[in-house]
Amino acid sequence: MYFNDLNLVEPIQRALESEGYTKPTPIQEQAIPELLQGKDLLGCAQTGTGKTAAFALPILQNLASEKPLKKEKRQIKALVIAPTRELAIQIGDNFKNYSANLRLKTLMVYGGVSQHPQTKQLKRGVDILVATPGRLLDLINQGHISLKNVQHFVLDEADLMLDMGMIDDVKKIVKFIPNDRQTMLFSATMPNAIEKLTRSILKNPVKVEITPVASTVDTIKQEVYFVDKGNKTNLLIHLLKDDSIESALVFSRTKHGADKIVGSLGKAGFSAQAIHGNKTQKARQRALNNFKERRTKILVATDIAARGIDISELSHVINYNLPEVPETYVHRIGRTGRSGHSGVAISFSDHEEKSLLRNVQKLIDKDIPENTENPFPLANKPKKKASKKSNARRNKKYPSSQKANASNKSEHSNGGRRNKNRRGKNSNPSNKSKSRGNRAYAKTR
Repeated sequence: MYFNDLNLVEPIQRALESEGYTKPTPIQEQAIPELLQGKDLLGCAQTGTGKTAAFALPILQNLASEKPLKKEKRQIKALVIAPTRELAIQIGDNFKNYSANLRLKTLMVYGGVSQHPQTKQLKRGVDILVATPGRLLDLINQGHISLKNVQHFVLDEADLMLDMGMIDDVKKIVKFIPNDRQTMLFSATMPNAIEKLTRSILKNPVKVEITPVASTVDTIKQEVYFVDKGNKTNLLIHLLKDDSIESALVFSRTKHGADKIVGSLGKAGFSAQAIHGNKTQKARQRALNNFKERRTKILVATDIAARGIDISELSHVINYNLPEVPETYVHRIGRTGRSGHSGVAISFSDHEEKSLLRNVQKLIDKDIPENTENPFPLANKPKKKASKKSNARRNKKYPSSQKANASNKSEHSNGGRRNKNRRGKNSNPSNKSKSRGNRAYAKTR
């Protein structure tokens, strides 16, 4: 099937051609015809499978078919909520590209930057609003945004919103939107809490599930290196010397860890930048643009910051730390192997992370093979924790009171008696006065 077969209007077809789109992805092929009919939709597909176009193209076609009244200010007709600034920017840019030949205006609003440029554009009027929940609620409460005319409502990456504690904000936003609307919810994974949310906001939705929940794309080669924690940076530097790694997205569990990795790579002569929540929006966007334009070979990111990263032909994803939530692994490696391209996902695992690796393999129902060409193989054995039985035997042999007595044996044998005699002397008032007299005498000497 080709995009020409999806009954999209000619201006959208031309925009898709200029973007190099010819064949729709499976989720686009299944979702677009249903959404063009105005149905609600629940879409479950991996990252990198074309979810944005799957909901953006039908929205643009439906809005383009309306005849705007002359001299009427543009009203928000479509609302897309995304969990992160990067993802909101990515979605907004896609809407602008797809609507290049249409008279529709798209605006992205998100936190981390001044709201003044955003409110200025809102006053002029917009047709499509892409927003993060927090900034959207702020602008609603300030009276800058009205959602009473919304006809199309999209929740993208709903599972990440759940992880980030945004679902309550989403429920508040839904109350500002008319009940008579088309609603679309897209998610790479489908936890039970998200399924419960769908029942409250979707009406008889069509369910499009392209691949099993929490599966990984077949075009991604996955492998794991077992390495001690202290050698992870050495291994990373060793691997990055390979010319086959054209670009690498490295995942760190913490913001501090991301900065530390960037510092170590810089000392080793690599061009690397970090992207995480402590960075300003301007710094994050600059790092992302440098990575997209290949001015920077390596981008080190935390999970939340990386969800909106869409890099064409990203060759490698490296898990410097394995994620504590196994579903996050699916999102991470989904940054590579996109739109039919191949990719490589490399994971580092020390002793403490082996249980996390098992959880990931259980979720994706696949064993991740070990790469044994490792110059820094796992060596240090984990410290054995004392068993409950050994602790019990030790406590039985040396009760806490006896251990305290044993450790201070000399003090309790001789010093104890001296202290007792000393206490006895001090307990006598006459002795106390003598003591004071002795102290006074000592001062005069």
